[in-house]
Amino acid sequence: MAAKPVIVTRPAREAAQWVGDFRAAGLAATALPLIAIEPAADAEPLRAAWRRISDYAALMFVSAAAVEHFFLYAEKNAVAPGPRFWATGPGTARALRRAGVPDEAIDAPPPDAVSFDSEALWQRVRAQVSQGVRVLIVRGGDAAGNPKGRDWLANEVDAAHGLRDTVVAYRRLPPAFGDDERALALEGAEGRAVWLFSSSEAIANLRLTMPETSWRAASAVATHARIGEAARAAGFASVRVCNPQLEALIASIESFS
Repeated sequence: MAAKPVIVTRPAREAAQWVGDFRAAGLAATALPLIAIEPAADAEPLRAAWRRISDYAALMFVSAAAVEHFFLYAEKNAVAPGPRFWATGPGTARALRRAGVPDEAIDAPPPDAVSFDSEALWQRVRAQVSQGVRVLIVRGGDAAGNPKGRDWLANEVDAAHGLRDTVVAYRRLPPAFGDDERALALEGAEGRAVWLFSSSEAIANLRLTMPETSWRAASAVATHARIGEAARAAGFASVRVCNPQLEALIASIESFS
């Protein structure tokens, strides 16, 4: 039996890459971004962070979007010599390389890590933080530009007596659905396609955008246990959790056939 189509919910740029990878592997895949990425409302904090780049022992990036929007304001030769660059996963690490950061300056979980998150990253970098070491966390924000997301790693820096600043590089907004997007979401709600979630925020945005929809017949693959819990809480009855590597994702999607 052929695998069900997969609905990729990552922001548009990342979704396009994943859709291409799935199609190359023989799966029917369609992008339905559930997080819209927009520039920061105020760029001055980003410019100020680059002016102070020498103050930081490390810069932590929560996503590839954080890298791309932060480096829009990079000053010439700001990267080398410079701080360590922390990435939560392979996509963020690739974005750093595209931005010109050398491999030897990047710290990230290994490719075979069980999960790609702040906890896995911290295991790699915790020895770098001690009394007075300053870290900049580059992350997304809400519509008003306020920082948005988990504070777990920031709290670990605090506990290690480090100093940390936060800068909002971009805004994460709910999607705007038209008729085509709503029809695709209903296919997923009825179980005719498998949802792929890599963010609990995406699930929250889906529920916000389609508040009257039941997800009891829907199936989902989640790339982290926390995301799987969010999917179950939303009403998804069938949820698989797996490592966000292509082969593992394909196997999980195909298990719903």
